[in-house]
Amino acid sequence: MFFRQVLYRDLGCASYVLGDGGQAIVVDPRFDTDVYLEIALEAGLEIVHVLDTHEHADHLSGRERLAALTGARAHRPARQDDRRDSDLEAGQELRVGRVLVRALATPGHRPEHLALVVSDASRSSEPWMLLSGDSLLVGDLARPDLAVEAELGARDLHASLGTLLELGDHVEVWPAHVGGSLCGGAGLSLKTSSTIGYERRFNPLLSLPLQEFVQRLTTSIPTRPPNVAVLVEANRRTREHLPPSPPLLDAEALARALGDGEVTVLDARDPLSFDEGHIDGALNLPVSASALGTRAGWALRPHEQIVIVADEQWRADAMTRALQAVGLWRILGVALDWAQLPATREGALSLEALADGLRKRSLALVDVREAEEWRSGHVEGSIHLPLGRLGNGRELDVEPPRGTIAVACAAGARAAFAASLLRRGGWRDVVRVAGGGVGGLLAYDIPLIGGAA
Repeated sequence: MFFRQVLYRDLGCASYVLGDGGQAIVVDPRFDTDVYLEIALEAGLEIVHVLDTHEHADHLSGRERLAALTGARAHRPARQDDRRDSDLEAGQELRVGRVLVRALATPGHRPEHLALVVSDASRSSEPWMLLSGDSLLVGDLARPDLAVEAELGARDLHASLGTLLELGDHVEVWPAHVGGSLCGGAGLSLKTSSTIGYERRFNPLLSLPLQEFVQRLTTSIPTRPPNVAVLVEANRRTREHLPPSPPLLDAEALARALGDGEVTVLDARDPLSFDEGHIDGALNLPVSASALGTRAGWALRPHEQIVIVADEQWRADAMTRALQAVGLWRILGVALDWAQLPATREGALSLEALADGLRKRSLALVDVREAEEWRSGHVEGSIHLPLGRLGNGRELDVEPPRGTIAVACAAGARAAFAASLLRRGGWRDVVRVAGGGVGGLLAYDIPLIGGAA
């Protein structure tokens, strides 16, 4: 059996290519599909089946796109309210050569969710691996609240996990999401595979009785992403749908685009370059930052018109791919030259300057880290505004503090993005903290309360 895991680290997604006898199945493909064509060509395989384990809520599927490119048959998990002949039913099997893939109903993360049990008849008819989709994850479980009420989803997931644990401890677990994904919780591991036996022993959620399981799973759910419904609806489509390629804008075309209405300028450069000069009102989301698409999805809406500003074409291309992967397709164009437009400049604080300002009480600190990071140790009196709560900056229901506002995270990238979001929302005298994060304040004798105190 040919087997390859394909990781998309930016969104914490994993997809799979399985093959034998000159044919291949692709499971949970991401939107930019070239990688699967390259793998198939290299391995001498013809892609004949493309399928999703569920209707993804964090990114666009490449299912229909890849099927159109290869002539493969595209399969969605079957739904009673929207069916087609190629939809995959629980209990149904797909075969390539001696590799058998059997669909197993595993509702919980979503009602239509399927896990895929894989056997290789050249070795045994017994299950060898489980492509678990978003049911059993490495070190964690999928969140239960994206399609139904959280308690109902948790109850369904508990029953589904009981079915999966019966497969046997030797069975390998290969999930659709790994660390960095918004589909899991704080325990989601950066490790990309496991086994049923290891998870049974060391994932504490798997040993809980139903009521305690439901309580644990539903009391620590992260904020719901804003674009879930749009992405799910797009992933139900049964026809290929492609975004237009954004044109390159010269200075005149850029000025015209910015003057035609409300446009979001997304600046892909590094924070220092952004601080030295940028288009007024621009958001700074460096392409070097992790979770690029996820962060853009929190701050932007599918209807927003976007102009990407970059200093090199590769940065613009990387930003374009990240936006398209999360359904942000209204990209008016890319600008590499905007020198003729007025520039706005910003400041930044070092950790030493931040510590000095905190001691003198001459500034307010906004901490944009996630809840787990905040609980591990934060500055007393600081304002906790994780990126999920900031949203697009314009709808934030928090009164800005007076005076200078310093924005910090764990290392710096989120602080740059969050500071530009707060300025977009009308907050004044906002500066990012550069060269480190909240944890580094301990070196300057600023105490933290919480786990790191």
